[in-house]
Amino acid sequence: MKKSWMQRQSWNGYVFIAPNMIGVLLFFILPAIYSFYLIFTNYQFSKPDYTFVGLDNFTRLFDDPTFYASIKNTLIFLASVPFSIGLAFFVAVALNKSVYLKSLLRAFYFMPYITSGIAIAFVWMLLFQPSQGPINGLLRSIGIDNPPGWLSSLDTSMYAIDIIWIWFMLGYNMIIYLAALQEISPELSEAAEIDGARAWHKIRHVIWPLVSPTTFLLLITGLIMTIKTFGIIQAITQGGPGDSTTIISLFVYKTAFRYYEMGYASAISWVLFAFVLVITLLQWFGQKRWVHY
Repeated sequence: MKKSWMQRQSWNGYVFIAPNMIGVLLFFILPAIYSFYLIFTNYQFSKPDYTFVGLDNFTRLFDDPTFYASIKNTLIFLASVPFSIGLAFFVAVALNKSVYLKSLLRAFYFMPYITSGIAIAFVWMLLFQPSQGPINGLLRSIGIDNPPGWLSSLDTSMYAIDIIWIWFMLGYNMIIYLAALQEISPELSEAAEIDGARAWHKIRHVIWPLVSPTTFLLLITGLIMTIKTFGIIQAITQGGPGDSTTIISLFVYKTAFRYYEMGYASAISWVLFAFVLVITLLQWFGQKRWVHY
């Protein structure tokens, strides 16, 4: 009797998770299997055949200068993640104290994260406008005669995207850090003060180690999210000028839905998967050195 009750409970659990599992199967697992099959073909929308080409797509990929440019741009883009996390930590520490209009400031910092990507793109395109934008206007007012071209320059466009991404992710990272900071016992901070620790020493030796699991969470999720992002870049620069802001995920999108080369795009997407996997594993094994649970 007890066994049959347990079996019924198990079946109830399967029923509850079935919708999500069906969704995962239909929209993730089966497309991934199909994509893995396509990397060995030259399938295109314009030529709907499945001619087997072996590893030719990978050979083409490793001879493609756009691929190496996208890797470089992706690495520059990933550099924005630790900057955003570090800045969010100090903002969270400041807003965790008794600050005037603290709740309003928290809302202002978090607002960009829930704002439409198209709105963000439009605002930053105006801010970074080379001749009449307010950012270059400010730079000229302090004596910089030739300010950067930002989004219109091959040399600075990717760094401008980094600035936008740091601003975009700051509020989310700050909110997560605030939740972690509020779990720290005030007694630990008071004990550090009794021992003569200054504010910086408390942050470095008490607060930072205690929130290291949160930092690890933000780092691993932030890097994965950044690697997969293409919406904001597509809205702002569409990967240009040239290929100066084309990251790997945008390279996949352009190859698949602009040039309709699905076999080649599938090969790029599996390289992107390997890229994400390597970064995740490096973080997972590296966290043992600096994360304190």
